[in-house]
Amino acid sequence: MNLDLTALADEHLTAARSAPHGRSAHLVLHDGVLRQTVIALIAGTALDEHNAPPAASLQVLRGRVRLTTPGWEAELAEGALRMIPKERHGLAAVNDSVVLLTAVND
Repeated sequence: MNLDLTALADEHLTAARSAPHGRSAHLVLHDGVLRQTVIALIAGTALDEHNAPPAASLQVLRGRVRLTTPGWEAELAEGALRMIPKERHGLAAVNDSVVLLTAVND
């Protein structure tokens, strides 16, 4: 399988801009415990606080996002790659953004 992440990011950002909730997501890869998902968020929208998988990373493909936990936050710019904390966390779009979430679930 060969995917064009640039085209997929553009497609889902366009979809998010016309979606009533300002989001669009697509499961790109699912192989056993490994999942990769492209998530597009319009500026000001967020994924509410939720539990973390056993292991995960977030790569910002477009825009700027804020990764938050109850006691900590980090702003990530386009091109950034960060491990997701192993605690409850949320994600907010500072501006129109697309991220690639890579997660390993047991």
